[in-house]
Amino acid sequence: MITLASLFAIFIVSGPTQFQAQAQDFRDAEAEISSGDVPVIPNFWDPKTVQDRPKDLPDKIQFLATDDFPPFVFRDDTGKLTGFNIDLARAICHELMSSCALKILPFEDLVPGLIAGEGDAIIAGLVPNTALNGDLAFTQDYLKLPGRFVVRADQADMFDETELAGRKIAVVAGTRHESFALSFWPDAFLQTYPTVANARQAVQEGEVDALFGSGLMLAIWMASEDAKDCCAFSGGPWLEPGFFDQGLGIAVRKSEPKLAEALDYALRKTATNGKYRELYLRYFPVSFY
Repeated sequence: MITLASLFAIFIVSGPTQFQAQAQDFRDAEAEISSGDVPVIPNFWDPKTVQDRPKDLPDKIQFLATDDFPPFVFRDDTGKLTGFNIDLARAICHELMSSCALKILPFEDLVPGLIAGEGDAIIAGLVPNTALNGDLAFTQDYLKLPGRFVVRADQADMFDETELAGRKIAVVAGTRHESFALSFWPDAFLQTYPTVANARQAVQEGEVDALFGSGLMLAIWMASEDAKDCCAFSGGPWLEPGFFDQGLGIAVRKSEPKLAEALDYALRKTATNGKYRELYLRYFPVSFY
């Protein structure tokens, strides 16, 4: 199962102190969007497509989520749940004029809980895949996870992602980013590292020309104090089919297609009315697009 939890596993070290430190990084970063370059806001909905408001709308939606994956779900200084997924769920309920509730479960209990009727929808970074599709239906992706190049900030304007022959590119062993680099950049000099922390240190210290990895995880790192403003994205997002085209969706029971339709409608509305943009900028001050 490909999950947001598995993506965060290479970034987060278990333990409450680490979670609290990351949550603080996100709170500190909310108001620190650069006044220079205009950040790129992703849009996964065709603006030319018109979707009528569904006739069957839920009176109430009970979302299931975890509470330990900043910036998607975490607790603020007062213990209140917040995060991109939390505010997106509220925006969805607002668009549907439905009452909203949230139940927190351990990640491994989310799918069994949904199937057992403990909630109506999971908003916790599930990626649709064959193992889940037998029991669940998914909305359209509300966030895709591109590959991105990160370089030292003073090299950002000089790095050319179309001219990689002989360049030292850091990748993490066993990841889709390594597989992609091996397939598409045979002339690059790949430096494989056992952990993402090792790969980040390599680009931070100038041992390699660039690091190719998860745009999301690299953006989170660059917004943190650990990065020390060392680095910047270079080039654009890579969304190659078969590697980086799967994204995060909201899961419902397969027996409830009307709920999935209503959620898709509401997600589209958040994109057209500007709410999605507002939330993206709030929780991803370093855009990974």
